[in-house]
Amino acid sequence: MIKDRSFYRALLALALPVALKAMVSRGVFFLDNLMVGSLGDTTLSAVALANQTTSLFSFVVMGIGGGASVLVSQYWGKRDIARIKSVFSIVFLLTTTLAVAVTLFVALFPGRAMGIFSDQADIIAAGIPYISVVCYSYLLFALSETFTTMLRCVELVQVTLWSSLVALGISLSLNYVLILGNFGFPALGAYGAAISTVIARTVELGIVAVYFFGFQSRIRMRARDFMRTTKQMLLNYARHGLPIVAGDLQWGLVLSVKAAIIGRIGAQMVAAYNITDAIIGMGGVFAAGLGSAACVLVGKAVGQGNHKKARQISNTLQILFACSGALMCAVLFTLRVPLVSLYSEISPETAALAVQFLGIASITYMGTFYHATCFTGINRGAGDGRFVFKVDMVCGWLIVIPSSLLAAHVFRWPLWAVFLCLYIDQCFKWVIAFLRLRSNRWIRDVTVRDAGISA
Repeated sequence: MIKDRSFYRALLALALPVALKAMVSRGVFFLDNLMVGSLGDTTLSAVALANQTTSLFSFVVMGIGGGASVLVSQYWGKRDIARIKSVFSIVFLLTTTLAVAVTLFVALFPGRAMGIFSDQADIIAAGIPYISVVCYSYLLFALSETFTTMLRCVELVQVTLWSSLVALGISLSLNYVLILGNFGFPALGAYGAAISTVIARTVELGIVAVYFFGFQSRIRMRARDFMRTTKQMLLNYARHGLPIVAGDLQWGLVLSVKAAIIGRIGAQMVAAYNITDAIIGMGGVFAAGLGSAACVLVGKAVGQGNHKKARQISNTLQILFACSGALMCAVLFTLRVPLVSLYSEISPETAALAVQFLGIASITYMGTFYHATCFTGINRGAGDGRFVFKVDMVCGWLIVIPSSLLAAHVFRWPLWAVFLCLYIDQCFKWVIAFLRLRSNRWIRDVTVRDAGISA
């Protein structure tokens, strides 16, 4: 392990703000669930399935940013700001175009968007008012994520935390007022939750944009920089960034197919799965923070040509990932009953099912924490995104989806067994991650010298 204290200070300086930002974002989702859960299983299920569209969109946007992260982190190691700006313009154009297209589809055809994940008329009807409004947050999220990804890759992360904290306060306040109808406001239910999400995203983007354009000086962007790139840089992004985009997209599709499988079982299964996912997601924020920090630190070392340091960072981080995963596993398993009891208005059957699901998920969580942070942090930062894409594709489409579909709709196994099939890949992917990082094939310098780019 690395013994230099400055490394750990740099790791914490990057990881903690990202982890806290993710915690705030998941906290909003978790508290939304609690408030919407007071409206009953059907409404909770409707909002959960409506958010599958949001989740799939978010996966693609974060994938586009993740594809840029490997390039920007390594260019940051070379202090090549001109090429960082070129990568930024690619990400900006991709995310905004995607956001506009998805928003138009969902706004014009909300029933079809809901129908992808469920065939139950009551759940679709309950979800349409929510998804018809929340879709207007997609462009706001895409822009905010683009700015924060670029800032994170050049080791500027504080503003993302503060913007999320403000968004959390606004979201909680408006949810309390609009969902439940307090302080004289009408009780709008799920519709109110969607309105609060859009307003919170607007404020969050405003804070990030003001900081990006008005205060930070590492990436000074002018209007023409948003449209300036070259064929060579586009090809470089396509070669090394698109596998990461494709990986996040296909994994988002896997999650959507899983949601569709669950959505056709019934409202109780959907509600219990959604509760479990919300609680587990709170633990995943630390993996997100460590993974983001690992991507920047490893990518920076590779960009500097210091492969020995990159391996030392990898060895140190793997130990930290394994220990953190074991701790998170113990916490989730111990607190599974008290956490589910916070959902006071759900049926006893749904609560019991959620406790079962949490028990299974917490046991697999140590492996999940380890491999997820290795793949999204170390491997991606070192330019090994294609390998991660292949692993996720095989595990998702050849193992998880077939086994889950057979368990749910052919063999009709008990619901806890169906849930286990949904998570079955988490039991062995950590072995693949460990063996890959023990090899000599995961470090690649993905930067290029492009004469068409200047500062």
